[in-house]
Amino acid sequence: FSCREQPIFSTRAHVFQIDPATKRNWIPASKHALTVSYFYDATRNVYRIISVGGTKAIINSTITPNMTFTKTSQKFGQWADSRANTVYGLGFASEQHLSQFAEKFQEVKEAARLAREKSQDKTELTNPALSITSHQVLPSPIISSNGPGEDKLFRSQSADVEITTEKERLKKMLSEGSVSEVQWEAEFFSLQDNNNKLVAALHEANANVDQWKKQLAAYQEETETLRQRVAELESQGAHDSSSENNKEELSQTLEELELLIKAKDEEIQMLKSQKCSRWEAEGEREETLQKLQELEARNAELERRLHLAEQTLADTLAEREKIQNEVTKVAEIMDVKIFELSEIRQGLAKLVES
Repeated sequence: FSCREQPIFSTRAHVFQIDPATKRNWIPASKHALTVSYFYDATRNVYRIISVGGTKAIINSTITPNMTFTKTSQKFGQWADSRANTVYGLGFASEQHLSQFAEKFQEVKEAARLAREKSQDKTELTNPALSITSHQVLPSPIISSNGPGEDKLFRSQSADVEITTEKERLKKMLSEGSVSEVQWEAEFFSLQDNNNKLVAALHEANANVDQWKKQLAAYQEETETLRQRVAELESQGAHDSSSENNKEELSQTLEELELLIKAKDEEIQMLKSQKCSRWEAEGEREETLQKLQELEARNAELERRLHLAEQTLADTLAEREKIQNEVTKVAEIMDVKIFELSEIRQGLAKLVES
């Protein structure tokens, strides 16, 4: 656009164009929101909507009185441009931005109507021959009530020259319009080529989305398996709580056995001391020896039970530590998977927004 045009209103929106093949689907014109502006050309008294993406004009739409801007949702609006042979769509960040753009569209449309009427009135005033031609009321150059025949001929020739000049001017305007039409057509084909590239990129993005969906399903299945494993480990942990109660009972039994062994050791020591004093009594000696053997056998049995209890306690503690380590590993794996799932969901959200 030329420097003679001045922006009168600007906003940001996601730009779309109707699919020329289906006339139903929208094709995004850019990945991100673009600046969309109303421009006024004071020289030609023309209003345009312009949006530039990179070095190309995404929107170049001249507002005419017969255009209509339609709100199709709370944040989306559209209008048809017959000159560009397309329908433009704009997605706004809020309903307020959409309302502001729609109100400005109505103001510009009314201004374009007044400018057209003013231009037509000025044309009729400055070009009486063109005005007469448009109404098809041409006075006869022969019939006249004033002056001789030469004066009548002079006026007829002057009117013919003026009409010829006006026709040349109209032909020049039409020629300039044809050049503009060719330029618009070239710009339209350029935009259409860009749309085709965007469609290809969209198909590729859809393929990536399908792949991400499969990966997400696999992660969800793996997460469900890990959850089941955690539930099993938790049930085992509940079972281990009962084992812990058994461990307490075993500890109490061990303490009792240790006290009993200590008492028996004291009794053995006492019996050994009594053995020296009772050496002469053979019968008592044999009885004492037998009792001592019984006590030693019982002491050995108690030591064996103590060793077995200690081994059972050690095995229980080792199994509990193993289960706790496994639960910790599974929890870490679940945290990693949940983080990956979060990143995939964020990627999907961004892709949908774009």
